[in-house]
Amino acid sequence: MKFDRSLDAPYGVEVRLSPLVSRLLAPNPGPFTFKGTGAYILGAGARVAVIDPGPAMPAHVDALTRALGARQISHILITHTHRDHSPAATALKVWSGAKTYGLPLRPSHLIGATGTSPASRSARGGGEAVLVTQEGMVDEAHDHDFVPDILVQDGLRIEGDGFALECLATPGHTANHICYALEPERALFSGDHVMGWSTSVIAPPDGEMGAYLASLEKLKARDDRIIYPTHGSPIFQPQDWIGQLIAHRHMREEQIRTALAHADQSVAELVLALYPQIEPALRPAAAQQIVAHLHHLQSRGEVMSEDGRWRTRT
Repeated sequence: MKFDRSLDAPYGVEVRLSPLVSRLLAPNPGPFTFKGTGAYILGAGARVAVIDPGPAMPAHVDALTRALGARQISHILITHTHRDHSPAATALKVWSGAKTYGLPLRPSHLIGATGTSPASRSARGGGEAVLVTQEGMVDEAHDHDFVPDILVQDGLRIEGDGFALECLATPGHTANHICYALEPERALFSGDHVMGWSTSVIAPPDGEMGAYLASLEKLKARDDRIIYPTHGSPIFQPQDWIGQLIAHRHMREEQIRTALAHADQSVAELVLALYPQIEPALRPAAAQQIVAHLHHLQSRGEVMSEDGRWRTRT
């Protein structure tokens, strides 16, 4: 895959991307946010919507409100509740009086219906300490204070001043992930579900690989002309790129099958085998991806875990 890491945008400045879409970049670059969070301003008139206002950084919120100026905000839309996406909604709501839209984080998103996630059950049964660490990382990543004024759902239509949006449920990166389709421009605001600079992190138990792949297939079947991810540059030819993302995940699962066909392995051993050149700081994220794939394969009856080691099911 050829990732697009060419984004070169100023922080705190509104940049027009289309007749209805502009973006303001937050100064929160990092290994999982790339150059930073792109808060999108939607609309060409006196009333606009904001999608993923970003982190609760005072300098960023000040820049966003200065850029909005005399324009009124009609909607504050959240793709999911990671801390680099939703926290600024609180200050923006106080400043504007606009309602927030999205899905809250529910306890069931972090634990399974039986009260424990597959990850925690594996950790307790097999001593995989990395899985316990992942659950803490997932919990800390979320904005637990976000409670939307309006709960969205798949297919919900939201109308604004000169634009209309369709809500698309896209669980996988998180259980509460929503994309927003801008009908007049055949554009899709994809949050973290589809990005051009990197693949998305799927972190169990909130993230789920089977749901993620199904959501990718759902988006691939659409006829969007352009995708606006919250991190990175716009994605042209979306169907081709989504196809590459799906193929990449299938390739990774085949690598796992091949590795386990040779010998039973722990998650840590699979990380070293499948990501030999990865920086040590990124190994926990790589482990998350492998665990997500293992759970997906396990749900299909292809692999099983015992005493912290995974093997193919014969």
